[in-house]
Amino acid sequence: MGWLWAIIVGFVLGLLAKAILPGKQHSPLWLTTVFGIIGGVLGNWMAAGFGIDETKGIDWGRHALQLGAALVVVAVGDMLYKAVKGNRQTT
Repeated sequence: MGWLWAIIVGFVLGLLAKAILPGKQHSPLWLTTVFGIIGGVLGNWMAAGFGIDETKGIDWGRHALQLGAALVVVAVGDMLYKAVKGNRQTT
């Protein structure tokens, strides 16, 4: 069940990151979901480092770190995807 939640949360984080980032992103939906999963894992790791990974109630700090990490991963991943896709089309 943990993997299913990771996919669902990654999907939501990826879509949120795509919606927040300015401009058009070129990565497909499945790759955006993977980027969101990576961002979620990195956000959880940072929250554990800050000691806010498990608090009473809603973990707003952890969720903010997950979204921030997803924004960075989606932005960088999309730039890499566009560069690789662009290189493939020119050869």
